Amino acid sequence: MTETKIYIGLNDAFTLRQEHETERYIGILKNVCRSYGIPFSFSLAQGGYIHENGEYTQENTLVISLIEVDEDTVNEVAKDLCAFFHQESVMITQGTVDTYFISESLINEE
Repeated sequence: MTETKIYIGLNDAFTLRQEHETERYIGILKNVCRSYGIPFSFSLAQGGYIHENGEYTQENTLVISLIEVDEDTVNEVAKDLCAFFHQESVMITQGTVDTYFISESLINEE
């Protein structure tokens, strides 16, 4: 299966600082994924990068994990989040992962 991750920094593209509480960004992320009807998980990470002008920035980053979501949809989600979070760009990684599920009976056996 294909796993795609979208990395969205939370620092504003122009002010270079986080303009809103992290929870607000998480709410937007959830609404975007819900509107596309895609299954997802996310995590909050911290990262750093170098701007084109050579300035180094550290920021909070949301990482969305998607399994078996078509590339067109991934790109649309990424574009929406890039715009909503006021970013220059977002990073997308893709790879093949082995995926399996384990289930256990939830029936109470007395």
